[in-house]
Amino acid sequence: MRFIDRAEVYVKGGKGGDGMVAFRREKYVPAGGPAGGNGGRGGAVIFRAVPNLQTLLDFRFVHIFAAQDGTRGGPKNLTGAAGADLIVDVPCGTVIYDNDTDECIGDLTEPDQKLTIAQGGKGGLGNKHFLSNRNRAPEHALPGLPGEERSLRLELKLLAEVGIIGLPNAGKSTLISVLSAARPKIADYPFTTLVPNLGVVPHPSGDGVVFADIPGLIEGAHAGTGLGHEFLRHIERTHVLVHLVDATAPDPIQNYRVIQQELEAYGHGLEKRLQIVALNKTDAIAPQVLAEIRADLQSCCGQDVLAISAIAQQHLDSLLQEVWSSLDRAKQQRAEQQRVEEESMATLQPFF
Repeated sequence: MRFIDRAEVYVKGGKGGDGMVAFRREKYVPAGGPAGGNGGRGGAVIFRAVPNLQTLLDFRFVHIFAAQDGTRGGPKNLTGAAGADLIVDVPCGTVIYDNDTDECIGDLTEPDQKLTIAQGGKGGLGNKHFLSNRNRAPEHALPGLPGEERSLRLELKLLAEVGIIGLPNAGKSTLISVLSAARPKIADYPFTTLVPNLGVVPHPSGDGVVFADIPGLIEGAHAGTGLGHEFLRHIERTHVLVHLVDATAPDPIQNYRVIQQELEAYGHGLEKRLQIVALNKTDAIAPQVLAEIRADLQSCCGQDVLAISAIAQQHLDSLLQEVWSSLDRAKQQRAEQQRVEEESMATLQPFF
């Protein structure tokens, strides 16, 4: 299955049905009068988030989504049938933008969350609505209104709590493969991973935590170099970042700085995200050299640096313990921030 995380579509609400011109001509009803019914409303286009979809691949083949039109009003004051709404399923984590204004219309993150994208048009009025003392036999009705039309851009941002970042060949795919049941392609050359990989890692509480391996981060990624620009958006929703640094690289300290510069240049608060820094492939270098690299890296990043080996599965328990504690801190910070925002809104409420 191809991983497609961006698509452009065109949506159109159904046209409202036309009103009808009709008159009652029944036996024993000498003054029947107008009896044309209203047209039915047009159907709406509704996007629904579903958990069983992982990519926007379906939107590569179908670009136009149009809801059903309403039907025309009938005689005897009968209202036309409303057009059926069109439900379009999208993966959880899909963000919808208006292509013309670049406005964010909605962000569908919860299963079965729905968003009306294009309203259907109203049905036209039948001639019964134009009856008056001056016009006892109106012979005109209104047409139905057209539905809303929009050109949209869909972007998928993965719903992962932990993002694994680092330069190509730092061991990100190996790490997610040993921590979870994910089986990404792994090779001894850079850019093996071409799409983000998701893996569910068991939490001590019994729940599963989603980890995402983000590929293609190199110098200049924020500006479109390599694959990083395409996939940096997928770590916007993460609570914690695990920054893997290849301990066998010629200059691990510079490798760390490159990724930090890219996160800062990309923005969206990624540079402020809680980070766990870990030296990987430590089984391949001498302990004395490792101690020197670790000390230099700790001095550079200003925090404790873990030493692990994903392929040898060494010290991964320590890494996970740090991830769980960091997740708890991140969630507490977000809850506190949300509480402050709610209190601020409650304070401003009397002024609106």
